[in-house]
Amino acid sequence: MITCHIRYVVDQDKLTEFETYCRMWLELLPRFGGIHHGYFLPSEGESDIALGIFSFESFAAYEKYRQAAALDPDVAKAMAYYRETRCFLRYERSFFRPVMGEPLFAS
Repeated sequence: MITCHIRYVVDQDKLTEFETYCRMWLELLPRFGGIHHGYFLPSEGESDIALGIFSFESFAAYEKYRQAAALDPDVAKAMAYYRETRCFLRYERSFFRPVMGEPLFAS
């Protein structure tokens, strides 16, 4: 499994627009075989950092998603929405290999 962590620098005046953009991707990514772990937006204080985390079975599966997404009309709509709103200023993408163990919280 490979997990992608995206660190966004967001425009605090456009958090509503950024949340709309996030919700688009929450629906889009699973269509391409990914598992979305969610977005995490600033909550308290003066933070301009948001996070997005999702996983794919392998880096090859991630690359297949990237190729398919480039041709998808709904992905094009999400990207057009970003270009229209400029709801984030930049992002950094990193990939991780998770090590899983016992749950942190008891159910």
